[in-house]
Amino acid sequence: MKIILLLLLLYSCNSSTGLDWVSSLPKPWTLSNDEVTKLLPEFQKRFPEFNDRLKAINIWRIGTPYGIFKLGEEIEPDPDPILRIDTSDCTVHVLTSLAFTTSTSWSETRKKMIDIHYKADFSGRKIPTYKSRWHYTSDRIINNPYTTDITKSIIQKNNLDSVLIVLNKKTDGSEFLNLNWTSKNKIYFIPTKNVNELLLSKLPDICGAAFVRKSYFKNGIVIAHEGVLIDNKELIHASSKQQKTVRVNFIDYINNNGNSRFDGIMFYKFHSKG
Repeated sequence: MKIILLLLLLYSCNSSTGLDWVSSLPKPWTLSNDEVTKLLPEFQKRFPEFNDRLKAINIWRIGTPYGIFKLGEEIEPDPDPILRIDTSDCTVHVLTSLAFTTSTSWSETRKKMIDIHYKADFSGRKIPTYKSRWHYTSDRIINNPYTTDITKSIIQKNNLDSVLIVLNKKTDGSEFLNLNWTSKNKIYFIPTKNVNELLLSKLPDICGAAFVRKSYFKNGIVIAHEGVLIDNKELIHASSKQQKTVRVNFIDYINNNGNSRFDGIMFYKFHSKG
């Protein structure tokens, strides 16, 4: 805690601002909840614009150790915590970064995660349960008020691909996840071969990128991975291969030396309020 207070005092007395300050901070996965609470108001102060702050939070979290399926409801069947900062997978990185960006304390961030990560019930309440969670990224991109699908707005329709799919329904008719829920959707995406630097220049300075894998369609799934695109050229994402959150060139990542990992991409904007 003393180190956090010293850093805040030091950089408030010097001219160094912005991302230089971010690079000076302790790594987020080493901090206690109280130490994170001390830092979040400073992010709000130094980055008053939502998109700038979201970018700063994403950069701060580079290096976070990888761990898959590490968020839950703190009750069975998934007793993992609702919020954590010590480990991330691709979706955990995206959602918790958004929650930290829009909050000024750990407790506020936890409440925000519930608002972001869970669907409202028939009375409009968001109660964190396994079945009320936004399990499917394509569903979340299209229907969650914290995001807006911008895929169709940046490219001509004849350069798009699409799939008519029942989410969470496998080809044998059974559910992929035990949710008692399916949803029929026509989902548009940009084929990987049509993604280039000119296309990226049409995107916001920071946005979400979700990666389509057609082999998943048979299980009622569209998206295999997601991350955050910054400055129209770099992807920040939790990498299972590198076992940490990394920052890579977006075009190089999707091309993968001519052996593309994915069949297409959805792009989406973030919003500070749902």
